[in-house]
Amino acid sequence: MLEACNSSHSTFVFRGFATLQKHRRLLALPFSASYLTALLGNGLLVYVIRRTESLHSPMYLLICTLCVVDVLVVTAIVPNMLLGLLFDLDRISLAGCLTQMFFTHFLSSLESTLLLAMALDRYAAICRPLRYAKLMDSSVLVKLMLFTLVRSGSIMVTLVALAGSLRFCGSDVIQHCYCDHMALVSLACDGTENNVAAGLAVIVCFVGVDIPLIFFSYMKILSAVLRAATAGEERRKAFHTCGTHLIVMMCFYLVGSVTFLSHNLNIPIPTDVNTFMGLMYILFPATVNPIIYGVRTKEIRSGFFRLFKVRVKKIMMVKVSPAGKTQT
Repeated sequence: MLEACNSSHSTFVFRGFATLQKHRRLLALPFSASYLTALLGNGLLVYVIRRTESLHSPMYLLICTLCVVDVLVVTAIVPNMLLGLLFDLDRISLAGCLTQMFFTHFLSSLESTLLLAMALDRYAAICRPLRYAKLMDSSVLVKLMLFTLVRSGSIMVTLVALAGSLRFCGSDVIQHCYCDHMALVSLACDGTENNVAAGLAVIVCFVGVDIPLIFFSYMKILSAVLRAATAGEERRKAFHTCGTHLIVMMCFYLVGSVTFLSHNLNIPIPTDVNTFMGLMYILFPATVNPIIYGVRTKEIRSGFFRLFKVRVKKIMMVKVSPAGKTQT
């Protein structure tokens, strides 16, 4: 008995959507579709930005980085989750769980910092156009990227290290589809005060700092655009663009905050709802970002159509012989 109390689980089982276990294979369909959409949309956007020289500016490089992060974060959880839903391969080692936890939360926090960097970039371009080249040159961009990596990396290493120091001598069932921080910590038989405090610190650091700065930047951008815009159509487009960006960002931060705080503050959210929100926190931005920052951006659309036309011309030239006759 004493040995059992002193032991700690080395493997865990995921039990996401426990009330839908009979239909778990059907759940794989929408999540597979979302994953493929995220891969295709973000991959295409990265390709267009890399191949179009006119898009090699700080704003589009930040969008390209955001797409890469989105691909990595969905790949960190969705393939493993689909294996569990389809083939019942839902067991994971503690080391594997902590690794997945680190990359999931690290990449999500990178996305938050990139959204902030993109908002500040647009603020500098629109509100400080004469100083933009100095404010956002290549050295500043490199420093910004290093700050992003160091901030997210140091905080998430601390978060995961605290979780890894716990003993898990009770249940080995994680009520989630991936290794969420508090979903694992809630299984510990040690005191989790430090872990709860670390989770709250993450919310304060990213949500409490990033959201006000993003909101301030977009309000300044909107104010500057409305002062410069003379036609009603231009004002409508400015409201629509800024409003769309803010709505998507607020969804990202709101869902992420609720999933983080539900365990920390004992918010009574049904387990399946919390699991779904945790997944949407990852999948929703990765799915819609290519539309928000790609399809709806004129320069990226133009770059895509130019590349597409070049491809079509090359294919047509291959199919036509030098004599001008179509090859059979």
